[in-house]
Amino acid sequence: MNRVAVINVVGLTQGLISDKTPAIKAFADKRQLSSFPPSFPAVTCTAQSTYLTGTEVGEHGIVGNGWYDREFAEVRFWKQSNHQVYGEKIWDQIKSNHSDAKCANMFWWYNMYSSADFTATPRPMYPADGRKVFDIHTQPMNMRENMKSDLGDFPFPAFWGPAAGIRSSQWIAESAKWIEAAEQPTLNLVYLPHLDYCLQKYGPGAQEVQPELKAIDQVVGDLITFYEERGVEVVVLSEYGISEVNHAVHLNREFRKRGWIQVKDELGLETLDCGACRVFAVADHQVAHIYINDEAIRDEVIELLHGLDGVEEVRVPSDIWGHGIAAERAGDLIAVSASDAWFTYYYWEDDEKAPDFARCVDIHRKPGYDPVELFINPELAFPKAKIASFLLKKKLGLRALLDLIPLDASLVRGSHGRDRVPVAEQPVFIANTVTVSSSTEVNQAIRTMVGSDEGDI
Repeated sequence: MNRVAVINVVGLTQGLISDKTPAIKAFADKRQLSSFPPSFPAVTCTAQSTYLTGTEVGEHGIVGNGWYDREFAEVRFWKQSNHQVYGEKIWDQIKSNHSDAKCANMFWWYNMYSSADFTATPRPMYPADGRKVFDIHTQPMNMRENMKSDLGDFPFPAFWGPAAGIRSSQWIAESAKWIEAAEQPTLNLVYLPHLDYCLQKYGPGAQEVQPELKAIDQVVGDLITFYEERGVEVVVLSEYGISEVNHAVHLNREFRKRGWIQVKDELGLETLDCGACRVFAVADHQVAHIYINDEAIRDEVIELLHGLDGVEEVRVPSDIWGHGIAAERAGDLIAVSASDAWFTYYYWEDDEKAPDFARCVDIHRKPGYDPVELFINPELAFPKAKIASFLLKKKLGLRALLDLIPLDASLVRGSHGRDRVPVAEQPVFIANTVTVSSSTEVNQAIRTMVGSDEGDI
């Protein structure tokens, strides 16, 4: 049995490996590099669930980073329980052949309450007074305080939002070293999200991306050296590439024009009443799940989607995944954008009536993914003063709203979600002796690297 570390460098593609990433390039030059079509949808939760189970979406059921729960009539995004992922996970698959194997899952998603031996994931605390206190969740639970004592607090603002940057990936890399030094796991899964931020903000070809490539290369190179010095086999992996985009498609606004969307007035602002809508879209980057509550308009919805600029394709979930858990969770239809477009969740027609959470970093309340959370509203004259005022009010126990986020979707220059992309935008798998040709093969490849005896896998 070998020990293996899988470094998930989100957004890394063959097209980005160059002299700007010398450590990754040197690693790839001495090993086998595979590019392969991403999972569909090509988003974090789906890709990772495919890698960890070795099964397609129709079996593991993760149809995106979130979906509409028909029973609760609520959109639920970025939930964290591993119980949502159907099927046997890679750590249990390995343990079936090596009972003494241990796995550390450092910040991959659906991290909580799994059967992995050691886990860490972002998890704020929400006291009753309205505060949001940044923190992490670990298993075993006491690992949380020990890790923070040694590494300091997790830099949560650097993990997502306008301040997202290299510090969160650096901290996660240090946490991966920490668990290696403490427990020597057989398999260490490490999530480094840094490239995801800059590539969505600026687009893959932007000059602003160049220093960010160097920054993540230093983190990855340091981790590779650390593991190899300890005799740990290293895999460098990614989930998807980022496509350059130049316009957003507002599906819910199109539905609203036809009277199909129901909104509720809440203190003068509008919230989406999903259960009462005749149809609505749950946007997830370049993919949107279309939920139809009124079957009488199904044909009209399909006709509208096919006629919209920026919509390239409309798929039927049961045709892709059969009639199991995935089709139950997915929309009745799935819209796929053109390569240069992406979908917003926006449903309001007047920005003055946008819900209060629209201008905040609020990944759970929004009925869809919002990459505009990476930006500070350029119309704010003194954003730092606004942040300072907010923090002071919070410290005094007062309620306050940190409404820094613009409502301008044209700011976003990169997106993902499509499975039919050029090779230069496909995810990569870089390892010493194994290659892959599909996302489901990643699981087998990692297990093959762990297994030391013929017939282990």
